[in-house]
Amino acid sequence: MYLSGLFVLLVALGVVPVVLAPAAGIDAAWTALAWAGLCIILAVVDTVLAGPLRDIEVERRIPSRARAGERVETSLLLRNRGPRRIRGDLRDGWQPTAGAGEARATIDIPAGERRAVAMPLLPRRRGELRSAFIAVRSRGPMGLAGRQRVIAAPGALRVLPPFASRRHLPSRLARLRELDGNTSVQVRGRGTEFDSLREYVRGDDVRSIDWRATARAGTTMLRTWRPERDRHVVIVIDTGRTSASRVGDGVRLDAAMESALLLSALAARAGDHVHLLMFDRARRARVTGIDGPRLLPALVDAMAPVEPTLIDTDWNAVLTEVRALTSRPSLVVLLTAQDAPDAARGFLGALPSLTERTTVLVGSAQDAPEPAPAERLAEDVYREAAIAHATRDAELVAGAIRRAGGEALSATPEALPPAVADHYLALKAAGRL
Repeated sequence: MYLSGLFVLLVALGVVPVVLAPAAGIDAAWTALAWAGLCIILAVVDTVLAGPLRDIEVERRIPSRARAGERVETSLLLRNRGPRRIRGDLRDGWQPTAGAGEARATIDIPAGERRAVAMPLLPRRRGELRSAFIAVRSRGPMGLAGRQRVIAAPGALRVLPPFASRRHLPSRLARLRELDGNTSVQVRGRGTEFDSLREYVRGDDVRSIDWRATARAGTTMLRTWRPERDRHVVIVIDTGRTSASRVGDGVRLDAAMESALLLSALAARAGDHVHLLMFDRARRARVTGIDGPRLLPALVDAMAPVEPTLIDTDWNAVLTEVRALTSRPSLVVLLTAQDAPDAARGFLGALPSLTERTTVLVGSAQDAPEPAPAERLAEDVYREAAIAHATRDAELVAGAIRRAGGEALSATPEALPPAVADHYLALKAAGRL
């Protein structure tokens, strides 16, 4: 049972007869008691006449997956198997990050019928969102009171990473097509693969003439080349404690996921094989052996439930996992932090054994430098000193990575995904994959 605001207003109106009762020779205490009793009787009658909730059935309709930041249409199907009409309100038990607003709706279900209640969501965070129950109120005909019941109605929605960096994909694909066309035909460099034979055209590089094919064909034939295909790109995302640090409007792990998705989409279109590993001291996610249109759905589905863990990453175990993914020379992209040299000691110690056989790119998301305020206070000076100290430490770590044979890349969360993609294209153009 519940009491509405109208019931409270009715009780408050009892002040009028209580005040006027002494003038009529009636005891004010008895008047107040009688008014309260009348209100209680009306509330009980209203509750009894309200539609019963014990026979209501609930069915959820929720898509299995959705992207963070995109509107999701969900609904509740309520069937009234009771003998009376149910008028009242409904509240869904979604967690706040589901973006359900107040998650309330007005219902009016005739006896024996079913009604659908729309419950749109706007999820703000990736991961598993759940709702375990709904609370339903059946209002009496007078609106003073009614019945209330909490009904178990479990529902789950997996929210995938937003992949906001996909806006950079068309321009990178255009550069990839240019690389796969004009550049690969005219440039014969280390790491290029033979593509086909065609007739010589004035202006072509004479060093690419195939003299045996020329003798057989009776006309000058030229070899054409293309960038390497079927190479392996291993993306490792650090999910240790450094991935939980705030960078921009999110955490470093979210920026690493955006970079991994953009690079994976680009590498898949380039004909390379992509492997994903998310690791700290245990494997949190792994995607391998998937190519083509199924790659991106598999990646975002594996990334969705992963959250940062507040432990240090075991980089020796990471290297063991990387070797298990591919035994061939490949491009290994490590998305981690480049912070203090002391914190990166384990990472830097394990890096040389990886750079001996593979090309290693270390990418990290960093905060953008803040503009200097017009009036500098003491706290501004301390903040600038802290930023300068962090920048110097990051440069020391980047220098150590380069001395170990790797390549370091640092940018803001918005600039890191296209920067990693551009570096991949540069390596492919230079034949270093």
